[in-house]
Amino acid sequence: MKKSMQILVGFVFLCIFAVFVYAAPQLSVRMSKGQATVTALEGTALIVCEGQKKGKSLKINDKVSAGCGITTGEKSRLELLLPDKSIVRFAENTNFNLMQADAKTGEKREIKIFVKLGKIWSNVRKALGGKSGFEVSCENAVAGVRGTVYRVDVAKDKSAVVKVYDGEVGVWSPKISEDAKSSQLSGPPKPVAGPKKVAGPKRVSMEEWIYIVKSMQQIKIKSDGKAENPEEFTEVEDKDEWVDWNKSRDNEKK
Repeated sequence: MKKSMQILVGFVFLCIFAVFVYAAPQLSVRMSKGQATVTALEGTALIVCEGQKKGKSLKINDKVSAGCGITTGEKSRLELLLPDKSIVRFAENTNFNLMQADAKTGEKREIKIFVKLGKIWSNVRKALGGKSGFEVSCENAVAGVRGTVYRVDVAKDKSAVVKVYDGEVGVWSPKISEDAKSSQLSGPPKPVAGPKKVAGPKRVSMEEWIYIVKSMQQIKIKSDGKAENPEEFTEVEDKDEWVDWNKSRDNEKK
């Protein structure tokens, strides 16, 4: 009788242990909400998160939380998988912040990435229900989409180029209010209020503008925040090692 009781107690212990072991991965998945995952890395990338004084080197499968800043090294490339299954990639010597990374089926998606310097390639998944917010911004421009493939290049002088490969991208001045942005996006692309004088001698505020940039079009934003009209570009003139690598990676994900 005593031996039977020991066997029964051991069996119950094993059942409890098994439940704990198999439940743990599910808890891990829930905890990863709002994070991006490193899915490819060539060379080096240094990450510094809120509250940290020193950065650490990223590696494959590492998690990147909102609020973290990342810098890619010389001859380096980084790919991140976002919670909505969108992919973003960063070229060498790129400095960016993952500002927001919230996505859940049926709810509003909020992805925001700020690029201080360098190049980002975005392959954005269509939102699965709910409202969608996916923005890549720099100091002089914001590019927002629902589902498309595009890139943003930010130069040292803070000028930028947005190139759209598939779909459409709304590109606007960061000075535009949300109400103005919504009304302008619903109509034909056109510039809005021009530069206005502000306090101080010979200072002019950033020009406010908004454009719809379509597939195989690009828009250039000057270092002073003024935008040129969108213009078409060809695959031949756009072809380089960075573009080829991204297109190859995109094809692998299909």
